Amino acid sequence: MLKTDVFNSVKEIVELLEEKDGENIVVLDMEDSELMVDYFVIVTGNSEPHRVALRDQVVRYLKDEDIPITFYDKGQSTDWMIIDAGIFIVHIFSEESREFYDLEGLWGEQNRTVL
Repeated sequence: MLKTDVFNSVKEIVELLEEKDGENIVVLDMEDSELMVDYFVIVTGNSEPHRVALRDQVVRYLKDEDIPITFYDKGQSTDWMIIDAGIFIVHIFSEESREFYDLEGLWGEQNRTVL
């Protein structure tokens, strides 16, 4: 997948998350990190059903677009759900878990991407 295609897919995922009322959506450009991923998409869901709905929306999009999914959390009761598409990873957090794990702080403001 070309870098522009990856970026456009990330933008579309952000739009889907916004439509589902995902909170505090942040995209981190991870290309220059030691990780083998281009982007992190981070979003907060306000309840367990909300986080599940956000996950399901992203998974549906990836399947519709034929973007391979390496892994995703299929469980219902988790405060941190991951959808790993290899080239980008979507992190869906509860507010408490997002504060605790602080991926934005860990990876720094220099990686923040404006869409």
